[in-house]
Parts: sequence; structure tokens; C-alpha cells
Amino acid sequence: MKVKNKLRLGFGFLFAVVLFFGVISLFYINQISNSAKVILKDNYESLSYCRDMRTILDENPLPLNKAVIAHFNRELIKEEHNITEANEKAAVANLRSAFNDVQKGLPGAEKNARKYLRQVELINMEAIMRKNDAAQASVKESTVFLGFTGAFTFLVLFTVSVNFPGFIINPLNRLLAGIRAIGQNNYNERIHFDNNDEFAEVATAFNDMAVRLKEWENSNLSKIMSEKLRIETIIAQMHDAIIGINEKQEVLFINTAAKEILNLTDEKIEGKRVTDLSKNNDLFRSIIAQDKIGKPFKIVVNGKDAHFQLETREIAVPNLNPDPAQPMIIAKKQAGKVYILKNVTEFKERDEAKTNFIATISHELKTPISSIKMSLKLMKDERVGQINAEQQQLLEHITDDSDRLLKITSELLELSQVETGNIQLNFVQVDPAKIIDYAIASVNFQAAQKGVTLEVIKERNLPFVNVDVEKTAWVLVNFLSNALRYSAERSKIVISVKHKNHEVEFSVKDQGKGIDEQYQKRLFDRYFQVPTDGQNKSGSGLGLAISKDFIEAQNGSIWVQSAIAEGSTFSFSLPASVHS
Repeated sequence: MKVKNKLRLGFGFLFAVVLFFGVISLFYINQISNSAKVILKDNYESLSYCRDMRTILDENPLPLNKAVIAHFNRELIKEEHNITEANEKAAVANLRSAFNDVQKGLPGAEKNARKYLRQVELINMEAIMRKNDAAQASVKESTVFLGFTGAFTFLVLFTVSVNFPGFIINPLNRLLAGIRAIGQNNYNERIHFDNNDEFAEVATAFNDMAVRLKEWENSNLSKIMSEKLRIETIIAQMHDAIIGINEKQEVLFINTAAKEILNLTDEKIEGKRVTDLSKNNDLFRSIIAQDKIGKPFKIVVNGKDAHFQLETREIAVPNLNPDPAQPMIIAKKQAGKVYILKNVTEFKERDEAKTNFIATISHELKTPISSIKMSLKLMKDERVGQINAEQQQLLEHITDDSDRLLKITSELLELSQVETGNIQLNFVQVDPAKIIDYAIASVNFQAAQKGVTLEVIKERNLPFVNVDVEKTAWVLVNFLSNALRYSAERSKIVISVKHKNHEVEFSVKDQGKGIDEQYQKRLFDRYFQVPTDGQNKSGSGLGLAISKDFIEAQNGSIWVQSAIAEGSTFSFSLPASVHS
């Protein structure tokens, strides 16, 4: 029989039992209700009429007036229409006769009327007692019968509720046990049911799945092991050092390059705890603590200097849900971390060679460029000889080009200092106003030639700054030179300095075309120049990058604010001196 039909029969039987008990209960409850209704309705009304008639006789002296007689007669008529007992009719007739005598004023008529009222009351009270006894007996009989019926119904329902779920739960538990066995890679597990129902079909499908899983395991196990060995071989032979740490802080894997760098070639590392290895190996401890992450650092390997850069990767694996009713993968959990020491020795050496080449070429170029500028100065001297207008124009072009070449070579020399880490900073306590005066003096002539006004705005009582005056003034001069290059003739450049949040802030604001927002984030990158359609295309794109390095080397910060058609404001801030 199918499970669906079993469920229908089981619930149908329970419904029939409950319905039977409900019908029996309603029948006996209705009987009890009818008995109580008879007691309350008929006999109680007769007693009420008699009480009203007795009250009339008690409260009104004889002879009775017409209103009282009419009132008594109404109550008596009600009683005459409410005769329910066998003896009640004769007693009510006697009461009517006695009442007629009362109306006639006959002696003893009132006493007879009271006697017959009492007789009607006694008849109804005895009837109430009798009917009450009958109702109590009916209640007891109903209670006993309902008790037996309820007990029988309870036993039936309890038996069904205990035994019937077993038809469903037992096969499900067997299936659950089989699924858990499969989950533990026990592919020999099989399930068999004797009944020809849905559970038997599920068991057949389960057995087919187990057979296929076993076949898959047998066919893929060797392949998986081969792939595992291949991956381990690849990791072991990689040029970069790789260390894997699991969630228990144990070494999961470590390749040959990492063992050589950490000098751990004479012992078995896999499976050891990180804390044990860190005790006697400072380099391993600093790598695990990620003290060297991000920036290249030098390690002596086999007697040679080698440069490495540390990177880390989190190991995240799928978190399998043991509950088969829920999704198999519920989330990813952290299973450890991989540390990669990338060997950047070759790149470091190339970078140093490039820096040395730039420094050498720049230094060698400064001497001939200076000679060219001296020759140009002599040629412009009228004492040497007169030159025509065309020659004068050519000399001006040569002078501009030589100035540009000299500026580029100076920037390249500064860049070589930055890249080699050989920035020589000479910190002194200085008034910010002196730095501004020095920078303005350097560009005053250039501003005058272009008709640009240099306006200085500075707060009073500015604190001193502890900086390298030459490097800081170089940055400010670079800001002013760029502002002059991109400012129109007879415009204005505002140089301001103020004290803000324990820092001294320098700003240079021009009235140029402004810089598009898409270029502002790259302004301080090396060799980057804002596209200008060929206009004012000069310089090497190094000035702002070197300025950024100079300011940050002095624990300061540098930034730009600009908008198209609103000009640009280049700013940097330096910590205010606490001893100023």
C-alpha cells in the first residue's frame, strides 16, 4: 500500500472516532439541557405567579378595590394557562372559587384562597424536586456513559498516535542512517524495505546512488592522489618561498625555497606549531607576525643579498552542512593562511641600476648645460657683438630649452635620492614666513615677466616648523612655477599659510583653467602630466611626485583641490613645532 493511502486511512479512522464521540456527547448534553429547561421554565413560573398573588393579599386589606382585583385576576389567569402537573388543575380551580368568594366579601374566603395558593405552591415545589432528581440521575447516567466512551476513544487515539507514526518514522530513520553512512564515505551501505511503497522506491534509488559513488571513488582516488602529489611538487619547486599555516596554527606545508631562506633544512617542519618554530627563528616570527608585509626587505641567502616582498592569502574552504535537509554548502570558513615571500631581487637590482644610471646621466648633463647657459649669456652681451632680431629670438629659444633641460636634470637627481632612500634632511626650527619669502624670491622675476601678481596671506603669530628649509622651499617653488606656467597674463596667485589642528598649512591658489577630477588622483604619480592639447607641455612630470616624497619624509601631507574654470589650489601641511 502506498504511503499516501496509509495516511488517508489513518487520518480517516481518527476522524471517525472523534466524530462518534462528538455525536454521543452532543446527544447526552442535549438531554441534560432539556431536563434543566423544563425545571426552570414551567414550575418556576407557577411559583412566581403564586408569590405575586400572595403579595396582593398581604398588602391590600379587605374588601379589595377594583384595581387590586384586576391585578390578582391577571396573575391567576396566567397560572390557569400554565398548569403542568396532574393535581395542579384541581388546586387552581379551588383557588378560582375562593377568589370569587373574596370578591363577594364572604367570611373565610381569604383564608381559603391562601390555603389553595399554598396547595399550588407545594404541588410545583414537589414537581421541581422530582424533576431535579430525574435530571441528576440522567446526568449521572450520561457522565458514566461519556466516561466509558471517552476512555475508549482515548485508548483508540493513543494507540493509533503511538503506533501509526512508526509507519513513517521508522523508514525515515533507516534512510537517515544510510545517508549519514554515505556522508562518512561508507559506500557499502544498502537499504531494503519489504513494503511496496514510496520508501521502497527511495531505498532503490539510494542503493543505486551508493553503487555509483563507490564506482566514482574507486575510479578517482588514484587520480586525486596523483593531482595532490603534482601540486605539492609544483609548490616545492617554486622560486618564491611559500608557507601554509592551518587554523590550529600548525605548519601545513613549506616549500624548499622557504626552508632555505629560514634556514630550516635540517628538520621536519610540517605539522609543527608556529609558536615552537618562532622561539628560535626571528625571521620566521616576523613573517608570521606580518611585520614585513608590503615593503621589500633584504635577507642574506647563501652568502648573497636577496630582496623579498611578503604577501598573505587567507585560506577559505566550503563549510558543509551535516543536515541533509538543508543546503550542502552554507558558507565558507577560514582554514588558515598562506605566506608568500616573492623574490624581487632581480627587480630591485634593475631598479637600482636604473636609478644609478639616471643619477649619473643627470649629473653628467648638468655641466654641459651650465656651459651652454654661460655661452648664451655671453652671446647676449652687446660687448661681444651685435645680433639681429632673428638671432635674438633663436637665443631666447635656446635659453628656454636649456632652462628646461636643467630643471629636468635637477628633478632627476632629486628623484634618484628619493628612490635610493638617500634623502638627506637637515631639520631646523624656522618661521613659515621665511620659507614663503625664499620661494617668492625664486619666482619673482618670472612672475614679473608675465605680469602675474603674487599675493601673500598669512596668519599672525604662526608657530615655527621643524623642517628641511631647502626641501620645503623646493616644494613651494614647484607649486609656484606650475601656477605661473598655467596662469594667464596679469592674473593673480595667492600664497597663504595658516595654523590648523597643530599643523601649519601652506597653499598656492591660481586662476588657471583648473584640472579635471579624473586626473587629480594621478597628479602626484611619477611622469604623469595632465593632457593640455599641446599647450604649456613642459617639464618631466616628476616635480609633484618629488614634492610628495619630500613632504611625507617630513611627516607632512600634500593634496590638491581643483575644478574646471575655477583654478587650482595645491597645498601641503607640516607639523607645528612644540618648541616654537
